[in-house]
Amino acid sequence: MPDQAEDQSAVVEFLASGAWAGVSPDRVSRIETHGALVFLAGDRVCKIKRAVEFPYMDFSTLEKRRRACETELRLNRRAAPRLYLSVEPITRSSGGRLSFGGAGTPVEWCVLMRRFPQEALLDRMAEEGRLTRQIVIDLAAAIAGFHADAERAGDDSPYGGEAAVRATLTESLQELSERPTWFAPDAVERVRQLADAQLGRSAAVLDARKRAGFVRQCHGDLHLGNVCLLEGRPTLFDAIEFNEALSWVDVLHDLAFMLMDLDHRGLRAFAALLLTQYAVETDDLDGLGVLPLLLADRALVRAKVKAATADATGERGRLAALQREAQKYFEAAQAYLRPPPARLVAVGGLSGTGKSTLAGRIAPKVGPAPGAVHLRSDVIRKRLAGVPESQRLDESFYSQDWTRAVYKRMIAIAGRVLASGHAVVLDAVFARVDEREAVQRLAAKLGVGFRGLWLEAPLHVMADRVERRSGDASDATAEIVHRQVSYELGRLDWHKVSAEGPPETVEAAARRALDA
Repeated sequence: MPDQAEDQSAVVEFLASGAWAGVSPDRVSRIETHGALVFLAGDRVCKIKRAVEFPYMDFSTLEKRRRACETELRLNRRAAPRLYLSVEPITRSSGGRLSFGGAGTPVEWCVLMRRFPQEALLDRMAEEGRLTRQIVIDLAAAIAGFHADAERAGDDSPYGGEAAVRATLTESLQELSERPTWFAPDAVERVRQLADAQLGRSAAVLDARKRAGFVRQCHGDLHLGNVCLLEGRPTLFDAIEFNEALSWVDVLHDLAFMLMDLDHRGLRAFAALLLTQYAVETDDLDGLGVLPLLLADRALVRAKVKAATADATGERGRLAALQREAQKYFEAAQAYLRPPPARLVAVGGLSGTGKSTLAGRIAPKVGPAPGAVHLRSDVIRKRLAGVPESQRLDESFYSQDWTRAVYKRMIAIAGRVLASGHAVVLDAVFARVDEREAVQRLAAKLGVGFRGLWLEAPLHVMADRVERRSGDASDATAEIVHRQVSYELGRLDWHKVSAEGPPETVEAAARRALDA
């Protein structure tokens, strides 16, 4: 339970009045969390810290809240300099009147921000079905860029590594165990045992990543509600300022929050896409096997935050909903801690058979959460050529030498991901026997399950599909499809799947082959 250290009711009433922004009370909106109160009025946002103390968050004095506001401003200007304006005092005059940034005695401190439409929040977009594949791709690039620029922890840093992950898990489970009516004690104990087992398997990787510089001052609370579209680009805001142990983390630990949030919202396909884009963008491929542990940790954090929010807001009408949400996160943590084994799936077929569509649909359902890394030869070719995915390449980039280089790179990436303990779905034509055999040798070498799927469709269907493409990484044309049908495919022992029907029908057939 939090310690409510000070009475902030007068400040809350003042901010709710809208006087500080020159608007009437009916034009003020309020957002509440367990640690903050946010008031939106006119073109400004004013955020104050709640006077609370938790084991992981201490805003119990005015001076602590001032320092937290200044830290929040500094950290969030890294990714959102146009949103974060200043730290301002809320003062009381000798006559007792409160004012915003006045000359009286400060009674509270706030972060002043530029307001953006709530419809621009990615969580709102997800709820309304407006989140798109392109937004997720842009989000991956934004997160990757943010992590690349983030300050790295020194060799003597107390943060990151196995010990830090263990500490956050232990803290979360302890807080959940103090709520036996919310979380059954035997269930909490099961999660503790599963987490210990995963920690044992992940310890060496987590510690090696810390030594390699992957522990950085990250965002710390990276979920859809803390990203907005600003001038059409995903913009990260509201990074953790109150606890360095929560923000100085492994970059994959930071990413795991967003992956978990997408998955929690029933958007695992977007989570798998985000993971693929981030992993390929950053070349951070060798630690993906720790994701089940990190996803579980993030889910447990959200479970305890939901419980803490119930205490902080005191709104009895929200209690049942908060408890349901907390339980859902808790159950997700249990599932993450029981990951299925890594496996390799290859989707082959001539251009226009719908390989990428199928691969994208099955990737979220292959291997550990949030799904397999989807490696597409067309995308890898464009990356090797150093051009955007949608830019067409001339025929010289499709020579045998170039194609061999593309397949070599694709298999190398797949090998690193699989060796880490994560799953891969490959997506390429695979017209040559040696290309297919190379994939099967990789799976055998690493001791992972393998399934090859070969898509087939009538010539007119394939030609029509490639002609209707736009803005895609593939450069195939109807002419190329007509050329491909004359290929000598050689021995083909992959599972043949008809690709003539709608995507859901093709996926169902592919799933039957994968489960056979």
